[in-house]
Amino acid sequence: MLTLMTYPRNGAVFSLSPFCVKAALLLSFAKVPWQREDLNDPRKMPHRKLPVLRTANRLIADSSEIRRYLEEQGTDFDPELSAREKAQAQALTSMAEDSLYFYVVRDRWDNDQVWPTIRDNYFSEIPALIRRPITGAIRRSVHQGLQFQGLGRFSDSDRMQRLDTQLLAISSLLKEHPFLMGNHLTSADLSVAAMLQALRSTMVQTPTVDRISGDVVLSGYVDRIFHEAVPLP
Repeated sequence: MLTLMTYPRNGAVFSLSPFCVKAALLLSFAKVPWQREDLNDPRKMPHRKLPVLRTANRLIADSSEIRRYLEEQGTDFDPELSAREKAQAQALTSMAEDSLYFYVVRDRWDNDQVWPTIRDNYFSEIPALIRRPITGAIRRSVHQGLQFQGLGRFSDSDRMQRLDTQLLAISSLLKEHPFLMGNHLTSADLSVAAMLQALRSTMVQTPTVDRISGDVVLSGYVDRIFHEAVPLP
């Protein structure tokens, strides 16, 4: 049986990581037998990250490579789409994973109001006496990464304005259809819904959490994906 190595749950959410959630959605969509294995320390994994899929023969790191593996096994994630629509689905996937994801990281790791809760929940296995210095070093590295990526350089209001532009674009695609590409679930939904769910499920009530939770279209879309289209264990 396939085993998805993933970060632990975040309350009712499958995993702390939206990429682990996406990988679980891919596996469930493919209707293959699989099980989860929770890890807190990915340093021995390929790329030192999760998710990782363990097959009978090898470890497959990264959600995109997991998708590629499932496609090689016969799964078609976009059977209803034309070549042009597949390109559009890929663009939406890239927006989710190369842009929305960094809003998740910023809200959880670089927000002083959220960080103590994240620290004490994500890293609860580290003894309290040494938890602050160890996690502080990790947080500084994340902060530097956000500065390099660019999102960390904006004010809170500018960040929300930039995020809102992307959320409005997603909402416009969902106002007349249940899924991003129309009436059928596609690969784009698996990535975008995972990121929106992560934005909505930060452990502290932030403006970003409120923005997603208070949006009937976006919040309804997330619930539809996870409760109806591709329910996860």
